[in-house]
Amino acid sequence: MNMHGEEVRRAGAPEVFRALVRHVVVPVIAIDSVDAALPLADALVEGGLPVAEITFRTPAAAEVMALIARQRPSLLLGAGTILSGENLRRAVDAGASFGVAPGLNPEVAAEAGRLGLPFIPGVITPSEIEQALALGLSILKFFPAEAFGGLKTIKALFAPYAHAGVKFMPTGGVSIANLPDYLSADAVACVGGTWIAPREAIAGKKWDQIRANCKVAVEMVRAARGQA
Repeated sequence: MNMHGEEVRRAGAPEVFRALVRHVVVPVIAIDSVDAALPLADALVEGGLPVAEITFRTPAAAEVMALIARQRPSLLLGAGTILSGENLRRAVDAGASFGVAPGLNPEVAAEAGRLGLPFIPGVITPSEIEQALALGLSILKFFPAEAFGGLKTIKALFAPYAHAGVKFMPTGGVSIANLPDYLSADAVACVGGTWIAPREAIAGKKWDQIRANCKVAVEMVRAARGQA
């Protein structure tokens, strides 16, 4: 598959999720300045990792997403830290291709379905996994991953739900140091990482550093899974 971000978004949830699985590493980004949006997008694309989850942790998030969606459509654009229906609507209006939440709010997940936004809720427990499955969701964010046992817990949770098609997107504490371990697990569809484009690196316009971080991640994915 060789689809641009906008083409993937139009194709629907299956293609979006396949694209995330292909990229494997999803940069999780808190960005404070709209002026940094396009240089950031360019650094990610040039580093070989044309995907981003822009979190609703800053006032600039929606405007950043809208600018990237308009000007850099080759980047697969997601909205993160979705906590409400308002966040969902702003993400869709901004042109996001997918949404990610730190937890599982059934009302928010159902609204994402109504809006047609591919959605990845956060889970920690078997009960939350079953709630997600009941809502038709099977790619699930495991957050905060390292604080809740990391790969050991993911493998334990995966065992009773693998046949239902559950896969995890661990986020929180994933780094270059432990990325190979996560990449080795069948339970892991993709990972979210703040280390690719840290907030301070964006503020400092350290685009070379972000490009280099992308290239390292891409090489690690290629070595582990033969992709990206």
